[in-house]
Amino acid sequence: MAFFLTACSLKMASPSTQPTHSAPPIALALAGGGPLGAMYEVGAIAALSEALPMLDFTRLHAYVGVSAGAYVTAGLANGISPKEMVRLFIENEGPDGETLPPRVFMKPAFAEYAQRLTRIPSITLQALISAIGSGRSRRAVDELQRYAAALPTGLFDNRAMEAGVRDLLSRPGRSNDFRKLAAPLFIVATDLDSGETVEFGTQETMHVPISQAVQASSALPAMYPPVRIGARHYVDGALNKTLHASSALKAGAKLVICVNPLVPFDGTRAQRAQPHLAERGLPTVLSQTFRALIHSRLEKSLESYANRYKDARLIVLEPSRGDADLFFLNVFSYTHRRRVAEHAYQHTRAQLLEKFDVLAPLFASHGVALSERALRDASRKLLPTAKSTRVGKTGRAMSQLDDALDSLEAKLLR
Repeated sequence: MAFFLTACSLKMASPSTQPTHSAPPIALALAGGGPLGAMYEVGAIAALSEALPMLDFTRLHAYVGVSAGAYVTAGLANGISPKEMVRLFIENEGPDGETLPPRVFMKPAFAEYAQRLTRIPSITLQALISAIGSGRSRRAVDELQRYAAALPTGLFDNRAMEAGVRDLLSRPGRSNDFRKLAAPLFIVATDLDSGETVEFGTQETMHVPISQAVQASSALPAMYPPVRIGARHYVDGALNKTLHASSALKAGAKLVICVNPLVPFDGTRAQRAQPHLAERGLPTVLSQTFRALIHSRLEKSLESYANRYKDARLIVLEPSRGDADLFFLNVFSYTHRRRVAEHAYQHTRAQLLEKFDVLAPLFASHGVALSERALRDASRKLLPTAKSTRVGKTGRAMSQLDDALDSLEAKLLR
């Protein structure tokens, strides 16, 4: 059974809300969405962790990450808390210089360019020999297709991304080895040569380093080159799967919290009148097409989960389809990462509060309390409005007070 949470609607069928004596396992599944999609997920999870003070998001039953979601789930499964993720990925202020700077995602793939350029002489020679031998001008035009093999398979070098993740997961208390994690972590990629979905973290694939699995899962074609692992090449997991929550359900999860940062835009739901998307050119048309395809696939997957896992529940958190500001941002830009994370944080809080009467019993039936006090606190923000707020005495005192109240509430609810 899936709950779609948007600003406008909640599609659901009422589940049983009778408390259970032993809380069923709770898992997290995160979809892709480019760098800004990951920032949205960080903001949404920060809101969830405050609203569910009894639930430790670094100690869930299982984690599933696809594409951008792989970065976030790999961190959570390694004990990096939502607050720490905000400092690492949004503010770039990790301890001892620990961070994953934006530049690692946008480093030109010079090695790929050079490797492809070396093919041009042999391609040219083969084309000339074939064209001369055929003696037909039309054949010469056809031979130009050979040069497709000289085009780079990606604009940016994802090896720097892998190195950055590897460094983060090599710090004390963490591991780059699936087998050493306290909970199952599944990272989804696509086998380029077969088109099949591959789950890293299973018995057959858990020998692959987590950082390489993340690199493969997020290798969006044309943006990043395919990732070679062993004898196979892998690309973005979102090509086949949007959430792949079935990995968590197969691992025994009974409640899966899902975050999908990419939804198709619906101008009829926007607060302000919008021009037709076709007027904005090819990038906007492609973005809408891609979003519509992956969202349609998500809905079909959720329908199949409802039939196959009748005793499980899925909560799907998404942006509003009428959110023009979010839709028109470049998902590969880091300039707006703070804005996107704060937006996701506040939007998720509003979603949870709007459906509190439905969600509170659902979470309670799984042994977790949803905090109405935290959700109704309008003063809460994910990020400070200025650097001075973070270091000032008043800012520290308010932050410590919020943490103390959350901790007290969690203890009282247990």
